[in-house]
Amino acid sequence: MAEDPHPPTAATPYRVLARKYRPRSFDDLIGQEPMVRTLTNAFEAGRIAQAWMLTGVRGVGKTTTARILARALNYETETVHQPTIHMIEPGLHDQAIMEGRHVDVVEMDAASHTGIDDIREIIAQVRYRPVSARYKVYIIDEVHMLSTQAFNGLLKTLEEPPEHVKFVFATTEIRKVPITVLSRCQRFDLRRVDPAVMIAHLRRVLDAESVEADDDALRLLARASEGSVRDALSLTDQAIAHGAGHVEAGTVRDMLGLADRARIVTLFELLMRGDGAGALREFAGQYEVGADPLVVLTDLADFTHLVTSLRFVPETAGDASLSPVEVERGRDFAERLSVRTLSEVWQMLLKAIEETRAASAPRQAAEMALIRIAYATTLPSPEDLARLLREGGARPASSSPGPSNGAAAPRGDGAPAAVAPSVSAAVAAPPPTAPQMRAGGPTLAARMVASAPQPVSPAAAPAVVADPDSLPASLRDLERLAGERRDSRMKAWIRRYLRLVRMEPGRLEIELADGAPVALSGELTKRLFEWTGMRWVVTVAGKGGGETLEEADAARRARLIAEAEADPEVAAILAALPGAKVREVRLRGEPEPAEPADDGPPLADESDLPERIDIDPSDLGFDGGDDDMGEGVLFEADADPEDD
Repeated sequence: MAEDPHPPTAATPYRVLARKYRPRSFDDLIGQEPMVRTLTNAFEAGRIAQAWMLTGVRGVGKTTTARILARALNYETETVHQPTIHMIEPGLHDQAIMEGRHVDVVEMDAASHTGIDDIREIIAQVRYRPVSARYKVYIIDEVHMLSTQAFNGLLKTLEEPPEHVKFVFATTEIRKVPITVLSRCQRFDLRRVDPAVMIAHLRRVLDAESVEADDDALRLLARASEGSVRDALSLTDQAIAHGAGHVEAGTVRDMLGLADRARIVTLFELLMRGDGAGALREFAGQYEVGADPLVVLTDLADFTHLVTSLRFVPETAGDASLSPVEVERGRDFAERLSVRTLSEVWQMLLKAIEETRAASAPRQAAEMALIRIAYATTLPSPEDLARLLREGGARPASSSPGPSNGAAAPRGDGAPAAVAPSVSAAVAAPPPTAPQMRAGGPTLAARMVASAPQPVSPAAAPAVVADPDSLPASLRDLERLAGERRDSRMKAWIRRYLRLVRMEPGRLEIELADGAPVALSGELTKRLFEWTGMRWVVTVAGKGGGETLEEADAARRARLIAEAEADPEVAAILAALPGAKVREVRLRGEPEPAEPADDGPPLADESDLPERIDIDPSDLGFDGGDDDMGEGVLFEADADPEDD
């Protein structure tokens, strides 16, 4: 931190802090250590560039760095006669260079000198050696404002300047600078100053000014500056005047129209509970003490972002600009709020900020936005809404009414009931109207849960499998599950298209038969979760699968028919009935064959099959008691039933 070489007296006017404590050397420059390290090594090695391009947001020190560079290039004392970064004592040209009045250091604002004529003037002067300094330095601020012709006119001189000329460019819009100019310069990106570094710098300045300041006030000033040192010092200057020589957090909030961060967190919690009335009362209280509606919504969005960051990056709590209250309560919300809830609130706040900024009555727009967010806590999630539409009337009903006026019954652990997962039950109801669908389903407040999977209402909840042995272990088990769940289409798909490669709890590897539906694997994954209560990974292999159930049943049927036809008694029956043949063999005790599923085409076209005649062997003179096969045999005959 540089001290003012000319402290104010009764005869000299007051200088603002941003000018009074402007860095005069690289030792005073804060927050730009990578650039300082690079320049130090370059100067000590004698590898000094011919042009530099400094870029960054406003107030991070671009113009100041350019002046310090000019001072370092022309630094000269009784003992030092070469460029150096280490400027311990004042040099011959330092004062004039830092005040912008040295004859050999030319500062030009490209915003007001944009044309080719201004560049022609520079080109005409670079051929002459400096008057008194070592180098002639041209500092062009906001260089991106130069016209295309001006840039083109500067290219040749910039590429091969005289040995006594150096260029230093500064810009906030690096993308608008032609690449041909960038390629001829060493580029340095000046970073935003870290909040901790900014707070320490403000503390040093205020100590030098003998001004007392609260830590919370310095955090507010550092946050409002957004990494700009000039903005931070300007706001500090304003806060000193506003607080009559004492900088307090309340003074800074009143000056900037900010809301109390603790009250912002309270407002956020009311919104998450669905307490619209309480949220409006809290907002009105903040508005009465001078909070700007747009700033309140922005702070709410900022806190939503903080909660989300704490959920994924806990190290965010180390930010020096955050108060202990924000960190503690933000961590609590991060543990209880789902990412889906935070994303929904974030989107609604972004839309609310745009509406409030464009509204003729910002307070009304902000209040309507808060009502919309609070009311959204009574809406079902998109997944639940889609399920409501699919079920056509079955809607979940909460076991306890959701919060409507902010009165939430406390839980046993002291937390509001609204932030605990709600318990829902499926009830039969007529097709829901829009208000009914809004009233049902898990709310935003009910989804304030930890990182565990979200609770699903029993209407769509999967069956819980208590015994791992009851998990399906074969295609027959899958077919049985589909039949128990009355899912005829999936049962037909399992029989017709699945070739089992490998099956274990939670994993199923299959090969699909020809003609299998594209959505079969995805549908099977969802059905397995609903049937078994656990997540299954279904993978499709290109080969290695066995027979489908239909193929296995067909092979078994053919084997039984062949065995039946080889039986002497059955052979005698076939011989007694010309044209008869065995159609089906059913083992004793085997259940009746199920009717074919309605979904999908029939397995065979039976329209042209001959008439089926069931004949008891005892009617033909055979004793059924000697039936060694223990089978019932169905015969087919093409003969007329009237024939003997």
